[in-house]
Amino acid sequence: MQFAQDAELDLVEISPNASPPVVKIIDYKKFLYEQKKRQKEMKAKAVKVVIKEIRFGPNTDDHDYEFKLKHAQKFIAEGSKIKSYVFFKGRSILFKDKGQILLLKFAQALEEIATVESMPKMEGKRMIMMIAPKKKK
Repeated sequence: MQFAQDAELDLVEISPNASPPVVKIIDYKKFLYEQKKRQKEMKAKAVKVVIKEIRFGPNTDDHDYEFKLKHAQKFIAEGSKIKSYVFFKGRSILFKDKGQILLLKFAQALEEIATVESMPKMEGKRMIMMIAPKKKK
């Protein structure tokens, strides 16, 4: 404590449970400032995952499919994940196989720039598939 008072600094307890307790002589305000600055820097470097949704119907036309495919390619180029799904309403639930074929065709068209995270699966009235961009080497 005398060393800290002589240096006009603070005595900070680093590990109170150790025997004997570990302390450090530092400027506490400067220590807090640097710690906050480090946390802010780490938060800025963290990657934020954006999920874009693309919706199809079981009888989606070729032109609409191509239009949505171009959007998907743009989203993947931006680094976003894609949640593509086929929405079945009313009696269209009978065409589950058409929906699955459509999603697999969609995944195959994007296989050069993206990977499939989860294969098509039914969740209520939707058949959902997740697609993520490929890792850059």
